[in-house]
This record gives sequence, C-alpha cells and structure tokens, in this order.
Amino acid sequence: MNTTRQGAAVHAGGIGVEGPRGWAFRAVDIAAEPGTLIAVQGPSGSGRTCLLLALTGRMRITEGEATVAGLALPKRMGSVRGRTALAHVPGVADLEPALTVGEHLKEQALLGPRIQGSPLASLPWGKRHKEATRARVDAALAAARLDPETLPKGLRTTVRDLERIEALRLSVALGLMHGPQLLAVDDVDLKLADAERTEAWQLLRDLTREGLTVVAAGDGAPEDALIVRTARKATETAEPAEAAELTPTPVQDDPDTTEEEAADAFAEAGRA
Repeated sequence: MNTTRQGAAVHAGGIGVEGPRGWAFRAVDIAAEPGTLIAVQGPSGSGRTCLLLALTGRMRITEGEATVAGLALPKRMGSVRGRTALAHVPGVADLEPALTVGEHLKEQALLGPRIQGSPLASLPWGKRHKEATRARVDAALAAARLDPETLPKGLRTTVRDLERIEALRLSVALGLMHGPQLLAVDDVDLKLADAERTEAWQLLRDLTREGLTVVAAGDGAPEDALIVRTARKATETAEPAEAAELTPTPVQDDPDTTEEEAADAFAEAGRA
C-alpha cells in the first residue's frame, strides 16, 4: 500500500484572532511547505488552541492573511475544514471515556465520505463499504502506531482504561481516518512522562516524513520542527477565560461552506 500522504503548505503573515475582551493571539507568521512539523509553543492562555482552530478553518482570523493548501483564510474556511483534521483538542475533539476504542473507530468511519459507485455500495452493510472502512481503520491505526492487540481488551478497551499515550494515539488515528492534508494536535505533552513525550513527538515527526503536514501545540518538540510562538505582551493577550469566549463570524463568501458547516464551526470554536 502506498502510504505517501499529500500534505498542505501553510503560509501566514501577521495573523491574529481577536475576541470581545482582547487578542487570543496575534502577529503570527508561518512559512511551511507540505510535510512540515509545526510546533506551536506558548504559555497557557496565549492562544495555542485558537491558532490550531484558525489554521484548520474552525475559527476566523481577524487580522493578517493566511493560506492552507493554497486556500485563503478566512474566505475559504469550509474548503480548509474539508482538508484538515483535529486530534486531542479539548472541547472539540475529545474522546468519550465510556466508549471503547472500537466504538470510536466505528463512529468516525460512519462520518466518512460515500463510496463511489452504486448507491448500495455506500450503505453500511454493503461489502465495498465494509472493505473500505476496514482498510481506513487499519491504515489509521498503523499510522498512529496503535496496535489493538497490545491493549487490555483489544478494541473493546474503553478510553478510561487507556494509558495517556495510547489515548493520544487513538485521537491521532481518528484524525487520520479520512486522509487530511493537515493534522492539528493540541496538548501533545499534557501529563506525559518525558519518555512518552518524546514518543508522541516522534509519532508526529514520522507522519510528516510520510508527507502529512502536522501542526502541534506543546513543549519538547524535536529540533528540526518549525517553532511558532504565540506568547504576546500581557496587554495584547486575552486571559484564558476570555480566550474561551472567542467565537468566529460564520463565513458567507466561501462557495464550499454551507450554512450547516458554518454553524458547526461556530459551535466548535466557541467551546475551545
């Protein structure tokens, strides 16, 4: 199987997101070719999560200009959302502790694109659908280096019984299910031991070596990562609670953005 991925180039000049009570982040510049590992660093409340949401078309930038995979933001937010995915983002891409690994994978598979061909082929019980789903699941698990056989109960293991590094791998696998060009991962280093943090960053670096562009927030990134900092002067940065109140303006001028998609983005960003 050809595992080469098509990554997204990311270019940003002086971008920022401003909310009712201040800036979540501003004056961020990025110049990254496809297959780059972009490490977003900054203290809590400096807008790291907001930057991830902005670069994936889920929060509208209010200052500066940016393109992801050649698509301008904020004008083409809907198109960018279709080419990007989120993993491990609190309030947006959370895992449900009571659900099993298998249930998460099945649920994500149901959200995937329709199988081309006969309408019957895209039905969940269709042979082609089952085969395509199985292939997507296996490929995502392999890319995330998550082997169900090493889990306590295999695919029947609940999220609450996973180690933190295993939960991160599952979240990454879910994000990879539908072949994004850019994957955004939040809190890579959250409550991980030093060895696990190194393991997590190595996973993301390996994904970029396959061609995928990865934007990840956290400390301890490898030396060859492109470092982007969100820390600003105290007068320019919103407090953590204020940043949580930020919501984007639904985009009306992107032909690929439906009213429903805009509402989804609005709701997602409002919870981040």
